[in-house]
Amino acid sequence: MIFKPEEYRIPDEPMKPFIDPDEIWEYINNTEPTRESVQAVIQKSLNKERLNLKDTATLVNAKDPDLIEEIKEGARKLKELVYGNRIVLFAPLYIGNKCTNDCQYCGFRVSNKEAVRKTLDDSEIKKEVAALEDNGQKRLILVYGEHPDYDADYIAHTVKTVYEVKQGNGEIRRVNINAAPLDIEGFRKVHEAGIGTYQVFQETYHPEAYKEYHLGGKKRDYNYRLTSLDRAMEAGIDDVGIGALFGLYDWRFEALAMVRHTNHFEACYDVGPHTLSFPRIQDAASIGLSDKYNVDDDTFTHLIAALRLAVPYTGLILTARENPRVRKEVMRFGVSQIDGGTKLELGSYQNSINEDQDLNKEQFMINDSRSLNQIIDELLDDGFLPSFCTACYRLGRTGEHFMEFSVPGFIKRYCTPNAILTLSEYLMDYAPEDTREKGWKVIENNLKELEENNFKNVPEIRERIDRIKEGERDLYF
Repeated sequence: MIFKPEEYRIPDEPMKPFIDPDEIWEYINNTEPTRESVQAVIQKSLNKERLNLKDTATLVNAKDPDLIEEIKEGARKLKELVYGNRIVLFAPLYIGNKCTNDCQYCGFRVSNKEAVRKTLDDSEIKKEVAALEDNGQKRLILVYGEHPDYDADYIAHTVKTVYEVKQGNGEIRRVNINAAPLDIEGFRKVHEAGIGTYQVFQETYHPEAYKEYHLGGKKRDYNYRLTSLDRAMEAGIDDVGIGALFGLYDWRFEALAMVRHTNHFEACYDVGPHTLSFPRIQDAASIGLSDKYNVDDDTFTHLIAALRLAVPYTGLILTARENPRVRKEVMRFGVSQIDGGTKLELGSYQNSINEDQDLNKEQFMINDSRSLNQIIDELLDDGFLPSFCTACYRLGRTGEHFMEFSVPGFIKRYCTPNAILTLSEYLMDYAPEDTREKGWKVIENNLKELEENNFKNVPEIRERIDRIKEGERDLYF
C-alpha cells in the first residue's frame, strides 16, 4: 500500500496530520501503570509484537524505581534477542552549515550572526573522507544545513564524491544523510546516488511547541516536515530515520509521538523507520532556552529503555552529544548505533590537534570527544562486538526485507559474522597492538558462542578471517 496524502485531503481544506496531540495526551493522562500491566507490556515486546500508544504510555508513566528497572531489564533481553552484542559504529561529516531556518535551539540558525559559515568544496570533502578512512571508518552520515545551495543535486554530488575516495585499504561503504526535507523528485535523485538512510527529525511533534521554536524559514512548516519521509518512501527510499530533540516539550509526549510515527509507516508502507534518534538539547552558540522540559540522566535512560521495547526492530542511535558514562549505560539495554571520533567543525577531521570546541563553528556541544579507537577499546572491554557492517544495505536486505529477516537466527547467520569480519579488517589495518590483542579475543569468544549454538557457518567465517589476514577486504555474508 502506498500512502498518498492527496487521497486523504478534503478539497480546499488542510490535510489532518496523523499526529493528534489530544489523542496522545489522552493516553498519557489516562494510563496508570501497575506491576502487572508493565510486566504484560514487557512480555508483549519480548514476543516481538509492536507496542501501541497505550502500551508505550504504560512504560513512560512508570515512576516506581523497581518498575523502571524491570523495564530496563526487559529492554536488555529484547536487545540481546534482536541485535546480539553488536554495536554499529559511524561518524558524522558536516558538509555545509549555511541555513535559512531560525530554530532557537541550533547554533546554525540564520539569526546567529556570529556563526562562521562554511561549505566544503570537493577537494576538502575528499581530504575529510581520507582522514576518516585512515581512522578506520566505513560508515558516514553527511550533515547539511537547510539552504537552497544544498539541494538534491548537490547532495547527490557530494554522496558520489564520498564514495570515490579510497585511502589505502579504506573506503566508505554506506553514506547516510541528515538534510532538509525534499520533494519526491529530489528524494529520487539522492536515492539514485546510492544513499543509505535519509534522516529527518521532527524536533518536537507538538504543533504549538513547534511554532514557538521555529521562527522562520521553510522548516517552520510543521506538516511539510512531518510528511517528508512519506515522500521519501514514495521515491523508493525504504530506509528512513526519525527523531525528536528532547528538551523542547514533555518527553512522554515525544516518545509516544515517535511510536505513532513508526506505526504510521508500518500501516502505510509495511515497514517502520530504520532508525530512531533521541538527542537531548546541548549548549549551542547564543541560545537561551528555558530548562522547563530538560530531561535528566535517570529519565533519559528510562526513555531509551521504553523506546527499545516499543520498537523492537528499529535501530536506536545515540551520538556524542551524550557523555561516555551515559552512552556506556544505555548500550546495555537500548542503543545499537553510536558515533566515534566525532568532530563537528567543518574540515576538522584533517586536523589531528584536539582543540576546544568553538560553538560559532559547530552546531552544538559534544560530550564524548574520544577517538574511534578509544571507543572500540571500551566496547571490547565491555564484551560488545564493534561492527562496521554494511552488507544488508548493499545486498538489498533493507526496508520490508530487513523487517522480515530481523529475528534471532538472522543475527547469528548474518549480522554477527559480518560484524566479526569488519572488526577483523579494523584490527588488521588500523588498531594498535593492545586493541588488536583484545579484539581477536572477543572475536574468538563470539565464534565459540556460535559453535555452541550449532551454527554451521563458523568454519567459513574462520576461513574468511584468514583471507582478511592475507590482505583481502570487504568479505561478507
